[in-house]
Amino acid sequence: MTAYNSYKDGNTNSAVIQYLLLAEQGYEVAQSNAAFILDQKEASIIEENETYPRALLHWNRAASQGYTAARLKLGDYHFYGFGTEVDYETAFIHYRLATEQQHSAQAMFNLGYMHEKGLGIKQDIHLAKRFYDMAADASPDAQVPVFLALCKLGIIYAFQYVRETNVKEIFSYLDMDQLFGPEWDLYLMTIIALLLGTVIAYRQRQHQGVPRPAGPRPAVPPQEPAPEQQPPQ
Repeated sequence: MTAYNSYKDGNTNSAVIQYLLLAEQGYEVAQSNAAFILDQKEASIIEENETYPRALLHWNRAASQGYTAARLKLGDYHFYGFGTEVDYETAFIHYRLATEQQHSAQAMFNLGYMHEKGLGIKQDIHLAKRFYDMAADASPDAQVPVFLALCKLGIIYAFQYVRETNVKEIFSYLDMDQLFGPEWDLYLMTIIALLLGTVIAYRQRQHQGVPRPAGPRPAVPPQEPAPEQQPPQ
């Protein structure tokens, strides 16, 4: 309770010290809370170059006790190189574990993306679609981002199909990176999102008369638990 109250009162330095002490005793909640504070760089007493490595350590401990968000964070840290080297293979393993053990929609989506791009695994458009579909089935919140990803995937598949058919000689110059630049997929996602938003707004205007904004939800970071969830002091 004391660590939680310190955090809520804005005394993150005191909170992180208490959580770190409890984390060493094996409390999963303390491990994930300490990792969260370090991840957000809210504790000024910790050197900035130590925050991610320390957070990685405690995300790993919390993940070993079954905390889904911690397993996802491990994947993210290895994917982006936070507190460690970029390691797509290890990131893929963590996302796969979160998918198999905790049925995480976010992990399924991430596996779809990695299969699509060939990061940490051989590129496979069909497996990418399978994981995107699994994410949409696992969580209603994933349906819109999955729709956008599948639209992009369909265009990629179409280009690959054209390049592998008998007209390969004619269309062999079709290289998305060369035609539109390395960030072409971001531009495509923006266009698809705008089209999707227009369609949704139009349909809502027809049925309800009041359009509402539509779009994917951002990933929600681990939240501080309620006081009653805190380990004993």
